[in-house]
Amino acid sequence: MAQKAVAANGTGGRTKPHAVVIPFPLQGHVIPAVHLALRLAARGFAVTFVNTESVHQQMARALGLGVDRDRYDIFAGAGADVRYELVSDGFPLGFDRSLNHDQFMEGVLHVLPAHVEELLRRLVVDPASTCLLADTFFVSPATLARKLGVPCVSFWTQPALSFALYHHMDLLAKHGHFRCEVPRKDTITYIPGVPEIEPHELTSFLQETDTSSAAHRIIFKSFEESRGADYVLCNTVEELEPSAIAALRTEKPFYAVGPIFPAGFSRSAVATSMWAESDCSSWLDAQPAGSVLYISFGSYAHLTKQDLHEIAGGVLASGVRFLWVMRPDIVSSEDPDPLPEGFAAASAGRGLVVPWCCQVEVLSHAAVGGFLTHCGWNSVLESVWAGVPMLCFSLVSEQPTNRRLVAREWRVGVPIGDRGAVFTDEVRARIEGVMSGKEGEELRQAVKKVRATLEAAAAPGGSSQRSFDQFVDELMRRCGGR
Repeated sequence: MAQKAVAANGTGGRTKPHAVVIPFPLQGHVIPAVHLALRLAARGFAVTFVNTESVHQQMARALGLGVDRDRYDIFAGAGADVRYELVSDGFPLGFDRSLNHDQFMEGVLHVLPAHVEELLRRLVVDPASTCLLADTFFVSPATLARKLGVPCVSFWTQPALSFALYHHMDLLAKHGHFRCEVPRKDTITYIPGVPEIEPHELTSFLQETDTSSAAHRIIFKSFEESRGADYVLCNTVEELEPSAIAALRTEKPFYAVGPIFPAGFSRSAVATSMWAESDCSSWLDAQPAGSVLYISFGSYAHLTKQDLHEIAGGVLASGVRFLWVMRPDIVSSEDPDPLPEGFAAASAGRGLVVPWCCQVEVLSHAAVGGFLTHCGWNSVLESVWAGVPMLCFSLVSEQPTNRRLVAREWRVGVPIGDRGAVFTDEVRARIEGVMSGKEGEELRQAVKKVRATLEAAAAPGGSSQRSFDQFVDELMRRCGGR
C-alpha cells in the first residue's frame, strides 16, 4: 500500500494537523468513524484511520477481494488525505468473533489497546500537531493520549441520552437502579438532563444484575476514561436531545454533529460493509410505492430462534410485502438457515430475503413504507432521514434507549415486544398498523417533521454544522493548524 504522509504540508508550508481516528471494531461503529474521518480530511486534517485486521478482512471479503492490505486501502478511491493502518485485535483472523462474543470482548479490553499503542508510538512523530479521536468504547483513549502528549476526543456513536446514562452510572447504583441484586422498578428522575426514564428504557447493560462480563468492564473503563477526554463528539442533533446535551456540556465541551452519513445519503465512496451487499433495486422497482416492509436487525446483535420464528409468523400473517436482511449469523454462525420451515414457500411472490444490502439505498427507495428494526442508532437516523416509520424490536446495548426516543419522544415508530416476549399476533397487528391506516399516516407525518429537524441541523448554518465548525476550529488551534 502506498503510504501517505501523516503530516503533509498545508498552505504556506505549514504542517497539517494530524487526526488519528480509532473506531470500536464493530460494523455500526466503523461506519460513522469512516465518514467522520472523511469530514476531517475535507477540513484540512491529515487523518490516520486505524482498523483491526479482522474488520479489514471482512470488508475485503465482502468486496470479493483478497485480504492482503497492500492491495486494498478502503480510502484509496475517496480522494481524501486519509492514511489506512491495521492492528491485530489479539485473535487469529479465522477466529469466530460472533460465536465467541465474550472471549472477543476480553481481547478488545486487554489486547487491542496495547497493539494500538504500539502502532501510535510509531505514527505520532509530532505530538504538537496530533490529536487522538477514539470511539468512547475504545477502553483507554485518554490514558493513551496522555502518554503520547496529545489531545483526546471521545467519539460517541450513540445518542446523548445513552451517554448521559452511562456517565451517571454511579447515581443509578446509589439509588438502587443498577449494580444490585434486585434493582428498583420505579421511574428514574435524578439523572441530569433526563427529566424521567423508566428502568426498561435503560441500555440493556444497565438493566443487567450481573455486571462482571467483559462488556460491562469495557463500559466501566470507557466511561472512567471519558471523564479524562478533552472533548466529546456525538453523532446526534441538538434539537432532538437538548436537555441531555445541555447537562453534559456543563462538564466538558460536548459537540452534537450528527447525523454522520455518507455524502448525499447514498452508497459510500468508502466501502464499509462487512458482508457482500445484494442489489435489491430491481425487486423494489417492481413493488408499489410504500408497500414494502424492510426488516433488518443490524450487523452484530443476535436473535433467539424462538423470537425469529414469532416475528416471521407475524410477517406472514400480515400479508405485507417485505425485504428481509437475514445476516448469516443472525441467530448463530452455527445456524445459517434459521427461518421456519416453509417460510420461503408461504411468502413466495411477496418477499425477498437477502444476506445483506446497502441500507441507505433501500430505505431511500419509494417502495419502502416501514422498517422493522433492532433500533441501532445508525439505523434510527437513517430511517428518519429517509422518512420511514419504524417498528422497534430492540435487542442489546443502547437499543432500548433508542426505542424510547423513537416511539415515546419523537413518536416516529411503535414498540414491538421485548427479547423473549414477542408474539406472532402482536407482530402482525403492529405491521398492519404501521403499513396501512390512520396510525401509519400519523407516523409518516411525524417522521417528516423529525427529518426536517435533521436536515436543518446538517444544513449550512444549522446546529450540527455550527457545532462541527466550532470543534474543527478548536482542534485546529490545539494542533497548530491555524
